[in-house]
Amino acid sequence: MRILLFANNWVGWQIGAWLRSQGEEIVGLVLHPPAERKYGNEIIAAVGVDGSNIYDGSQLRTTDTANNIKRLAPEIGISAFFGYILRRGILELLPSGCVNVHPAFLPYNRGAFPNIWSIVENTPAGVTIHYIDDGVDTGDIIAQRQVRVDPTDTGESLYRRLEQSSVDLFKETWISIRNGTAPRKPQPPGGSLHRRRDVAEIDEIDLDRTYTARDLINVLRARTFPPYKSAYFKSGNSKVFIQIQLQYEDGQKPQQPIDSGQPAEMHRPGLLSRDSK
Repeated sequence: MRILLFANNWVGWQIGAWLRSQGEEIVGLVLHPPAERKYGNEIIAAVGVDGSNIYDGSQLRTTDTANNIKRLAPEIGISAFFGYILRRGILELLPSGCVNVHPAFLPYNRGAFPNIWSIVENTPAGVTIHYIDDGVDTGDIIAQRQVRVDPTDTGESLYRRLEQSSVDLFKETWISIRNGTAPRKPQPPGGSLHRRRDVAEIDEIDLDRTYTARDLINVLRARTFPPYKSAYFKSGNSKVFIQIQLQYEDGQKPQQPIDSGQPAEMHRPGLLSRDSK
């Protein structure tokens, strides 16, 4: 099957390398622009695609890029942690559709930074493999797996487990996708969607505001992901960034997860907006 791979980050690298190790034919590779790539060189080396068939994801709407991809005659697309929205013009070039690997338990946390919002809003965390449609992470589900959120998790530690689960689930699911026997389950109603800019609404800690301890700790740990900037408070004209470390007493982990205080089905988007003072 002729594959067009849209890839970024460690997951894009691992999935690309695994597909090649399985003898799959990757005819084209779409990456983020050089300044935005993560593991770009590793992905290129692992996939082994000719340089003339590597494309800039920011140029997918241009006629030249679309025509060059059409010339490759790909049969299916695979999007692995790729950050650009794939529009109809590209999707129509893929007769078997395009499959996305998304680090969220859809329909919860469509869009950006699902690891953050699973902690902040107490929504289920997990990974989902789904077909891409015209929406943002709204396509039919092929497979998904829930990933636990521990009270000691930070945005980073949860993200690392989501990465590994994404690769594992893709490997388990690929044969059925390749053979055309993968299920297609419409997403249930509800869920949530977040844009990249949404984190700005929770990042600034107002020193004169009343928070519950749970809500404040959840924001601080969700935004702890060095070397990236974290939540902060202002001192004069300066921002003071906060990162936290959490561990169980004597390194012991309870057998049952600690109640996070709000059932997932009752979560309220915008729990920490300024309107909640």
